[in-house]
Amino acid sequence: MNIKDIYGNDCPTLYALSLISGKWRLPILWKLYEYKTLRFNALKKEVTGITNMMLTQCLQDFESHKIVSRIQYEEIPPRVEYTLTEDGKTLVSLLKQLHEWGSLQLKKMSDISK
Repeated sequence: MNIKDIYGNDCPTLYALSLISGKWRLPILWKLYEYKTLRFNALKKEVTGITNMMLTQCLQDFESHKIVSRIQYEEIPPRVEYTLTEDGKTLVSLLKQLHEWGSLQLKKMSDISK
C-alpha cells in the first residue's frame, strides 16, 4: 500500500516522511553522511543491532528512491560501496534543520516543566 492509496493523492510531506520513518533509516543516513562512503559490513558495524536483511532492505529502498548510490566493483572478492547521492545529501541538511527545531522544542518543554 502506498501513500496515494491511503490519502487519494500524492502528499509530498507524507512521501518524504515515509522515506525516513522507521527505526533504522535515520541511523543509516547519518552514518553515510558521516563517513561519506561505506561498505556493507562497515555500515552494519556502525548501525548497532541492525540485521543483514534489514540493512539490505533499507539500502535497496534508498537506492530505488535515488537517496543512496550503490557502486559494485568487479573485483575478487567483490566490493560494494554505498554513498549518499546529491538528493540524499540535501535530505541530511533538512534533517539537521529538524534536529535544531527539535532541540528548541525540547528546551521550551524543559523550561515549562521547571
